[in-house]
Amino acid sequence: MKKYEQMQKRKPKDFKRHIGVNEETFNAMIEVFRQYDENRKKGLGVGGRRSLSPENKVLLMLGYYREYRTLEHIGFDYGVSESTASRIVCEVEEVLIKSGRFSLPSKRELYKSDVALSFVVIDATETPCQRPKKSKESTTQVSKSVIPLKDRL
Repeated sequence: MKKYEQMQKRKPKDFKRHIGVNEETFNAMIEVFRQYDENRKKGLGVGGRRSLSPENKVLLMLGYYREYRTLEHIGFDYGVSESTASRIVCEVEEVLIKSGRFSLPSKRELYKSDVALSFVVIDATETPCQRPKKSKESTTQVSKSVIPLKDRL
């Protein structure tokens, strides 16, 4: 599948909406992963043909975290097995984390900066529901039969 080519045709607003990151951030991720991929190709000898391009591998990883779908479904969309999709997600995630370019700021940095924080408060207290009160009259009693079960059948 040519998922990357399909995503390039979209508007920048739709690109971020579908993938979850800006096009500039996505391109930076691709560059980091391409460098890793090129170094890896040199280190390895002869191997099997790669099933996905570096761009599609990054898309697969972002899609996994964005949509919370199972690896089986994502692998089916990209034409790879579930185990290959899992390896791709772990590999891309590890490379991007080790690069140090893609991390969220710490809480301490957020509090020090002039960024205006907004909070959402959710009232999740329990509210009572109206239910009929239980009484002896409302429950029906079943009488036991004297005949054993296997004799009744």
